[in-house]
Parts: sequence; C-alpha cells; structure tokens
Amino acid sequence: MTDHKENTNEEIINEAAVEATEAVATTAPVAAPAAAAPFAPRTFSNGPRRNTPGGRDSRGGGRGAPGAGGDRRGGPRREPRAKPEYDQKIIDIRRVTRVASGGRRFSFAVSLVAGDRKGKVGVGTGKGGDTSLAVDKALRSAKKNMITLSLTKTHSIPHEVLKKVGASVVHMMPAPGKGVVAGSSVRDVIELAGIKNITAKLRSGTKNKLNNARVAIEALKMLKKPRAHSK
Repeated sequence: MTDHKENTNEEIINEAAVEATEAVATTAPVAAPAAAAPFAPRTFSNGPRRNTPGGRDSRGGGRGAPGAGGDRRGGPRREPRAKPEYDQKIIDIRRVTRVASGGRRFSFAVSLVAGDRKGKVGVGTGKGGDTSLAVDKALRSAKKNMITLSLTKTHSIPHEVLKKVGASVVHMMPAPGKGVVAGSSVRDVIELAGIKNITAKLRSGTKNKLNNARVAIEALKMLKKPRAHSK
C-alpha cells in the first residue's frame, strides 16, 4: 500500500513539472529569425562625382578637368617653346683628331645651312669639343654670313646664273610651277632661302657638301633685283 502511494506522489510531481515546463514554453516570446542584411553599395574615399561639364570632377589633381593654371594631370602648365629665328640644317659633321704630346685629342667640325625661308640664307662652320658646341659656333658663323635675296612674285629667281667656286660648279635656272629641282646641299640652301620654283644642276663631279653649299650661296649673290613685270 505504501509503495503505491509513493508511486502516486512521484507521478504527481512529474506531471506538475511537465505542466510547468509547458506553461513557460507557451508564455516565453518566440525569437524572430535573423533578417538578412541589406546589400550595401560600394563607396569611395573621394566621394561621389560632382555634376560638372563633361562629367569630371573639378577639384583638380586627377585626370578630370584641369584646375586653375594646371594641365590634365594637375601639374603646372609649361610655357610653349619659342620658335627659333632661323631654321637650320646640318650638311656635314666630322670628327677631327689632333695629335698632341699627351696623346690624341678629338673635336667635332660641323657645317650647316641656316635661313628664315623668306629670302635670308647663310652657310657656316664651327668646331668644338662636343657636337652641341660645334653646332652653336656654326650657327653664329652662318648668321654672320647671311645674305638677303630678291625673289620674284612666284618665289623664283629672276634669271639664270652659273658660278664656280673651287671644284664646284652650279647652274641655276628659274622654273615657274615646277617646284624645287636640285640635289645635294644645294637643295638645302634653296629650301631654307624660301625659293620654291627653281632648277639647279651641279656641273662638277665633287661630292664635298660644304663646297657645294658655298657655291650655291655665291650663285645666289649674283642675282639682280627682279623687274616690276617679272613673274
């Protein structure tokens, strides 16, 4: 009899514990499922672009519109290089060797033609320890020996000329509408002088470019002033 009562008490206790557990489960709030995080747009450290003409950022420093006084890269704007007074063309350059007590010494000899393509042309030579120094000396020499030509309205010479200097002989003839027909360094002299319609022929067999340029200058010196009706 006693055992039956003990069992009955244990069953009552177990049933009470189950009912308490169910009551707690029904009264406790149910946790909502975690919501998925929304997609975050990608952001940049320099902020959004501004509404500027061309769709570029006007703050400067980038590849957008240039800032005040700057170029496309944001740096200072360079000044345009000044155009030289005379165009020049190197016709010959040689390395000269001089034997001294300490050994051989090298220098460079340069010959060039300079002109403004408007009737002025000259030939000069220069020598120096490097090519840049020799070119500067040759340019100064060409400016000293500059001549001014009297051309016709068609940028041609007024008459034929034939000149001989040393072993070089040149024959120049006006050729309206034919352009420049010449070779060797004579052509360089003609082009830098601004002559556009001429035929020049070397009547000698020498290949010395400096002598050919000098004979072209001497031939152009012989030109007379064109008449008013010359074309």
